[in-house]
Amino acid sequence: MDSVLLIGGLVVALTVVALWQGGAARAFEGWERGGQIAWSVLPNLVLGFAAAGLIATVVPPSLIGGALGDESGMRGLIIATVAGILTPGGPFLQFPLVAALAKGGAAPGPLAAYLTAWSLISVNRVIVWELPLLGSGFTVARWAISLALPILIGLAMPVVMRLLPR
Repeated sequence: MDSVLLIGGLVVALTVVALWQGGAARAFEGWERGGQIAWSVLPNLVLGFAAAGLIATVVPPSLIGGALGDESGMRGLIIATVAGILTPGGPFLQFPLVAALAKGGAAPGPLAAYLTAWSLISVNRVIVWELPLLGSGFTVARWAISLALPILIGLAMPVVMRLLPR
């Protein structure tokens, strides 16, 4: 709910700025552009949530909890890291998937390891973008340095979460 209030406040503030800059026509233009963007990403968003819901339905919570739950330890962090490295797709798939895994019993550490691996060292991104544009020397060095980060973040996540107020 906090994010809805934050984003809603931002939208109101930007609408006021648009009205100040050019009246209702300027504000309408901004809302229209936002609608076009929303319409263009809607199919991916719907499919991402559908995939997450189907995973939550098809994969038993006992399997999710066993592989990625609180008791999974280092094995869960490694599974999550490898899955993050290998899973293609953008945020429309990843965040609904992580939310479904969390509801299915995955612990914060493996979830953080998964997201970190996906965002830092996704093999899809490395093959499609980094290798061709930056070369193998840079890519291998960055990948090797980054490989430990998902595990380290996964280990730190439960500690940090215990320190934060709920």
